[in-house]
Amino acid sequence: MNDRPSVPRAGGALLFGAIMIGTIAGASVGALSTGMFAGFAIGLLLLGLVWLLDRRR
Repeated sequence: MNDRPSVPRAGGALLFGAIMIGTIAGASVGALSTGMFAGFAIGLLLLGLVWLLDRRR
């Protein structure tokens, strides 16, 4: 038996980091909104991955 309780992991920092990196990358190429939306999409994918991995535990 597993004596440790399963604690869910949070992925909000991944979402924030992806949005910030996307925004900075977008600003450097002159497409701020596109970079922000791309970062948001990548962040959502990372959140989904964290959720799936957390469900398996």
